[in-house]
Amino acid sequence: MINSSIELAKKIRVLSLEAVVRSHASHIGSALSMADILAVLYFDLLSVFPNDQLSTNRDIFILSKGHACVSLYATLGLKGFFDLKDLETYGLDGSNFMNHISHKVPGVEFSTGSLGHGLPYATGIALGKKIKKHNNGVFVLIGDGELDEGSNWEALLFATHHELDNLTIIIDYNKLQSLATVKETLNLEPLASKFEAFGCNVVCIDGHNHFELNRVFKKALINRNGKPNVVIANTIKGKGVSYMENKVKWHYSTPNEVELIQALKEIDNA
Repeated sequence: MINSSIELAKKIRVLSLEAVVRSHASHIGSALSMADILAVLYFDLLSVFPNDQLSTNRDIFILSKGHACVSLYATLGLKGFFDLKDLETYGLDGSNFMNHISHKVPGVEFSTGSLGHGLPYATGIALGKKIKKHNNGVFVLIGDGELDEGSNWEALLFATHHELDNLTIIIDYNKLQSLATVKETLNLEPLASKFEAFGCNVVCIDGHNHFELNRVFKKALINRNGKPNVVIANTIKGKGVSYMENKVKWHYSTPNEVELIQALKEIDNA
């Protein structure tokens, strides 16, 4: 399972890069940092059903950092929610594959773009499932810079008050946002202690280690002790492409054709 998710993460990165270059889009650094997380969730753990997308037995995944949508689109295409050729319309006028995540794309649970919306929505879904005694997991992926939004901390209060232990919050902690580092913009540390103070189960891991991701997410699905789960996934923005890694430039810039060839070669050889 681990080896397959690693290969799938490479495919997610390749498809994401090709789509961004094709449409002259941006946010590729953010998309690459979460590719391993998506590969483990969708191909090793989540119960999601391309042929029955409204099943009450499905797990729920919400992408709150909606600007990084291209890697989730790629993941859903590889999972069979739509024909991968549809991804070729990413970012084009009239396409459902918008540059911020859209629920018009099969498999996407919720449209996001303005930051700080995913967690409040996910807490409502988790509460509803708890009331209905559905045993599914609700996962929400949040950017670290997005934690500057107060709505996330209000949602945490709600989640712990209602003992939403079916909720798992994943922080894509790549430590870069918009124009600078997270530390320079609005320092979050001590991040783990903050979540613990709000009453959550907290674990910090390497967000690119598939074995660790698998172990922690699997535990979150069964760990029902009355507390929401928080996974602080230490990641690298632009992961997998040497000239993009830890460079804030790739929050906005589009690779050219030469850069794309180099990126694809590096991913293939990894």
